Amino acid sequence: MSASRNLAGQVVVVTGAARGVGALLARKLSARGATLALVGLEPDELRGVAAALHGPAHHWHADVTDHEAMARVAGEVKDRFGKVDVVVANAGVATGGPFADSDPVAWKRVIEVNLIGGAVTGRAFLPLLTASRGYFLQIASLAAITPAPMMTAYCASKSGVEAFAHSLRAEVGHRGVRVGVGYLSWTDTDMVRGADQDDIMRELRARLPWPSNKTYPLGPAVDRIVAGIERRSAHVYGQWWLRGMQSVRGYLPGLIGTVGRREIRRFGDRLDGMRIGLVGAGGEADEKARADR
Repeated sequence: MSASRNLAGQVVVVTGAARGVGALLARKLSARGATLALVGLEPDELRGVAAALHGPAHHWHADVTDHEAMARVAGEVKDRFGKVDVVVANAGVATGGPFADSDPVAWKRVIEVNLIGGAVTGRAFLPLLTASRGYFLQIASLAAITPAPMMTAYCASKSGVEAFAHSLRAEVGHRGVRVGVGYLSWTDTDMVRGADQDDIMRELRARLPWPSNKTYPLGPAVDRIVAGIERRSAHVYGQWWLRGMQSVRGYLPGLIGTVGRREIRRFGDRLDGMRIGLVGAGGEADEKARADR
């Protein structure tokens, strides 16, 4: 385990900072003396988060999938704050439902934001992290560890960002840059509450085995992420039990394939024609931003 670092004076970039994990993470890092660069698609929300922080902060309106926009943001963060010590690639969206009936635009957008957006963020800020011998934390999910029916896009994207971060760690470690992966189970955010608005998704999640069927409070999960940033950890677990999932993950695809088939059969005709767009307030913001272009 790495020694904890004092965050005072550290410049931290957080994507998806307008709400949920990103917003609370910004507040907790600021309370520890960090300077915050907030990135997202909701300028009014970002402005409110920045205004409520304890120390220096600024916000940038940008789509994490847009390399030119993110490269511009990286340059402006450098101009304003002089350096970047930590980047948290947190921006994410989700959709659900049967793949065969899924909205192809929403499905693709989940891959774009969660996977490509993480890579674009890393590409834009890697030169600054190399200069500071900094830390890149990619937020993944329990969905990276275990597959789940009705979540094909989200599981594919989170498995992808986990693999991306692990590969990147091996490439940049000799330059002094550390790379971490953050794992969260169902945590009380707009995204999870949005998914629960669908009866089938809510019922299916309730039938998951304990402890994966619970919704966990946001505060303790973000506290664990802050501790991981302070230690520049290779793996950060938002809930205590997720660490143990690593040792059994090789058995999970077969188990989920068997149990999932039985559970999906229970819903029968209720699944016919089921189509869900991007869920939660963050999903709505993403759809609106793209419609306004």
